[in-house]
Amino acid sequence: MIIGIGMDLSEAAFWSQALADPTTSVIEGTFTPAELADANAGPTPPADRLATRFAAKEAFTKAIGVNRFGQEPVMARLEPKCIEVIKDEWGRPALSLHGPAQDLANRFGVGRIWVSLTHEAGIGAAVVV
Repeated sequence: MIIGIGMDLSEAAFWSQALADPTTSVIEGTFTPAELADANAGPTPPADRLATRFAAKEAFTKAIGVNRFGQEPVMARLEPKCIEVIKDEWGRPALSLHGPAQDLANRFGVGRIWVSLTHEAGIGAAVVV
């Protein structure tokens, strides 16, 4: 059963600026150490990978909230780090939920989470079902 679907876009330029700014904590406040390590691996620019991962976090938030249409929100905000983008040995993405995100998924009976990531021309995109 599908609980919800979410989609989001994120600009790599924002993450590029954040990476270059030593005074900001937005990177460490948004991504897990494993996500940061993955963003710095491979030929794709880190800002593109971070934009895509941020889009996935936002898409999950939309997907978990869409089943609440017409109802009061269950929580004001999910911390981005409680939604972690992971990948398998072949590079296929998945979401690993922690704390409040996992609690919400349990509450709504979420089983499997499907995620698709892409980036092109400075835009990261994600869809979560």
